[in-house]
Amino acid sequence: MSFDKFGQVSFTSQTKVGAFVEYLDKGELRATYCQECGRTFFPPRADCSWCLSSNMEWVKIEDGGKLVSFTKVNYGPTGFESDVPYVLALVDFNGVKVFGRINKEVPEEQITVGMTVKAETVTLANEQLSYIFNPA
Repeated sequence: MSFDKFGQVSFTSQTKVGAFVEYLDKGELRATYCQECGRTFFPPRADCSWCLSSNMEWVKIEDGGKLVSFTKVNYGPTGFESDVPYVLALVDFNGVKVFGRINKEVPEEQITVGMTVKAETVTLANEQLSYIFNPA
């Protein structure tokens, strides 16, 4: 499965971390973990930017992350203009920071820093794959 199947608008069809889309297709959100220095990366990387090792493995992003920060987007970038408004969030999953959207079905007044959320994979209307955050 190629990387151009990821997200609302994809600008890249090939990448060394194309397995990310395969995991989404299986309902799993994954990061990469460097077996040399012990750092975990999201978005996933094929090579460690700290020790330059290519000895990476895929690790599952577990449920139960804490919302660190969020913002409401009212003016979307190219390709996302028709999606606004939406809420972008930064979530900490046991030290792994993941950036993504809060489910549009979650009322804004229920979104608070510190709330526990889980990542869920979704298939978009155009058959693209992505993930969203829902309250846990």
